[in-house]
Amino acid sequence: MPPTLASLVQHSALKLTVRAGEDRLDTPVRWAHVSELADPVPYMEGGELLLVTALQLDAENPEAMRRYVKRLAGAGVVGLGFAVGVNYPDIPEALVDAATAEDLPLIEVPRRTPFLAISKAVSAAIAADQYRAVTAGFAAQRELTRQALGDGPEGLLGALAGQVDGWAALYDASGAVVATAPEWAARRAARLTPDVERLRERTAPASLVVAGAEDRVELHSLGTGRRPRAALAVGTASTLGTAERYAVHSAIALLTLTTERSRSLHAAEARIGSAVLRMLLAGEPDHALAVAGDLYGELLDAPFRLVVAESATPPAAEEEGAWAAGLVDAVESAAARFGEALLVVPYGERLVLLVADGGAAQRAAVEYVARVEVGRPEPADGPGLLMGLSAPAGTVAAAPAYKQAEQALSVARRRGKALVEHEELAAGSVLPLLADEAVRAFADGLLRALREHDATGRGDLVASLRAWLSRHGQWDAAAADLGVHRHTLRYRMRRVEEILGRSLDDPDVRMELWLSLKATTPVD
Repeated sequence: MPPTLASLVQHSALKLTVRAGEDRLDTPVRWAHVSELADPVPYMEGGELLLVTALQLDAENPEAMRRYVKRLAGAGVVGLGFAVGVNYPDIPEALVDAATAEDLPLIEVPRRTPFLAISKAVSAAIAADQYRAVTAGFAAQRELTRQALGDGPEGLLGALAGQVDGWAALYDASGAVVATAPEWAARRAARLTPDVERLRERTAPASLVVAGAEDRVELHSLGTGRRPRAALAVGTASTLGTAERYAVHSAIALLTLTTERSRSLHAAEARIGSAVLRMLLAGEPDHALAVAGDLYGELLDAPFRLVVAESATPPAAEEEGAWAAGLVDAVESAAARFGEALLVVPYGERLVLLVADGGAAQRAAVEYVARVEVGRPEPADGPGLLMGLSAPAGTVAAAPAYKQAEQALSVARRRGKALVEHEELAAGSVLPLLADEAVRAFADGLLRALREHDATGRGDLVASLRAWLSRHGQWDAAAADLGVHRHTLRYRMRRVEEILGRSLDDPDVRMELWLSLKATTPVD
């Protein structure tokens, strides 16, 4: 504790006496300052014990003393020490009354007590308090280090919460709560996720303070890179003291070391994962399983899905890879929370994910990309994403699954959708795939001569062709649909063959004509 007026009054060598403001003696003293100026306020910072002999004061003037004391109290002066037996034999009643009215502690200093002795006592008490804080900080650092080495981040958070007499929480790169201490703080920590998101938008290292009705929370980024890898929240009832501040800074350093070490291990795992994926795509599942070992073996033993993602817009050179950072954070955080293995591999300008079928990482990827509007930058995570998702597969079918994901990605790009799953293509109709400019151009070219013929009013060849194809070449049924005689329909189909220079007996020709009709008039 810093020195207080009470501790100075109780100092046996100083022989101080309280004349006013007895109920405010527990106020901390930042410094002892001597000034004989009639108005020392411009030179005050607040928290001082002001020592005077009243050399320049009309201490017996009630109005002057009221103004003087009021100015001191407004400037944050915590007490006034008045030396008796120098200019006044006793403290004038005008000053005592003014101090009483402002509830400003007024201390009588006997002539035999020099102001220097009071200044030394305050200085020594402040130094002792700082020494205690530093010593406590080193002790806290040792305890936090011991807990971090023994029980990991959870043990460190528990020790930190005890040091600050509050609570602590650790967030991952996506802003999700990883651990809290004590456990009751989990709900409070979860409410701070939007604030953690704000912190992540700042260049690390960064911090911010969130003042709530129940506590005061400090948020600190963790990690040495430009993009924070995690965040620490510390909640207390009041502002942190010196010893508590040492403890928080130690926790930040230890958690940052843990985070950076995890990043190094993660980079090594990523290299192994890249090798595993390339072996799978090369049709070498046995080699892939041997390399994966315990690291990815569980993931490869169960059905998995392949995800292929790319930026919806060409990223700038200096932002290469940045477009995928948010997606990577989301899937890695989800996998970590649920204890799932995950493969994340940069593959040229794309990102390939191998995720457990139906697992947390797959859900996180789908939910993340669902928030992205194609072709428009997302505020925090860079350019939007396009994603293709394969059907469930095993190690033997990894290469076909990659092809499925690529095909789904290609369809997503053509349709302007953020996500396409292969099941949509396999279970749906082929007709949506015709929504392509190249297909429309082909269809328009194939049917142009027929449409030009119909435009002259010499027949209705396009409608007749559509009716005949829809009835699989059945003359009577198609003629009935058109309301014409079957001989009329036969004549029209011969004209179609003449104009196109193709035989309708050829199934490929019939297929191309039917798809062209669908591509140009999709409502049919």
